Amino acid sequence: MKQILVASDFSNSAANAFEYALSLAKILNMEVSVLHAIHPTEGINNNTYNAIFIDDYYNNRREALKEWASTYTSKEEFKDVEVTTICGVGFLKNVITRYIEENHVELLVMGVIGSTNITGIVGSNASMMVSVVKIPTLIVPLETKFSSTAPIITLATDFETRLSADDVNALNEMVKAFGSPKMEVLYVAEKPDAKSLETNENRLKELIKDTELEFNYISDSKPLNGIMEFIEKNETDILCLVKHHHNIVYRLFNKSTVNQVMKKLVKAILVLHE
Repeated sequence: MKQILVASDFSNSAANAFEYALSLAKILNMEVSVLHAIHPTEGINNNTYNAIFIDDYYNNRREALKEWASTYTSKEEFKDVEVTTICGVGFLKNVITRYIEENHVELLVMGVIGSTNITGIVGSNASMMVSVVKIPTLIVPLETKFSSTAPIITLATDFETRLSADDVNALNEMVKAFGSPKMEVLYVAEKPDAKSLETNENRLKELIKDTELEFNYISDSKPLNGIMEFIEKNETDILCLVKHHHNIVYRLFNKSTVNQVMKKLVKAILVLHE
């Protein structure tokens, strides 16, 4: 069965992301795997005596992760979701990428604020994983809860960046499972070309077939403000961005802008790939 992978550091943010993932898995009929990365030197502290008991330490961490996960899986609404817990030894990036390579993971879910108290995507583990993994990655702010009604997805795009086949499939699965009546599309362009708009719209309609697409246009003068203003005035639960370092949409989310986006919008951000 397809999996949703959740990274956990036992923080409140990870717990919120885990509950969000459980709600998603219930709708999408997927399994959830919870992964905790044990730092290579964790439990040793450069002490030879402590190193003798490192296996005991690893086992304790595995049991702690199971207990942590059971706090949420024991809830009545999540009892039908199959959940596994995994502790891997190594740096977070390596542990997650290795697991994704060896398993059929459809979606990576991470919280924004972890136990290290780092805020925002940039500079955090979430930012690092977005830059490394090639699967859809959902970033869930601490304040964000899964919508009890059909979640509304808004896709911000420049139309030039093409979605990968896997991401198109993932987006279609979500839209269909959510039963969303429509998906908002924010077209952000440096120099809008009226002649190509219809072609680009039709191309996207061919890819996303299970909901109505409603197109909106934002000029390049202040694209960040335009996106934020639109989402503040219109119902949106998940903001989708396509990762491509040269496109205008992805460039918006850098050190100077990401925190204000999260603080003002408090929306989950789904990062897709070309």
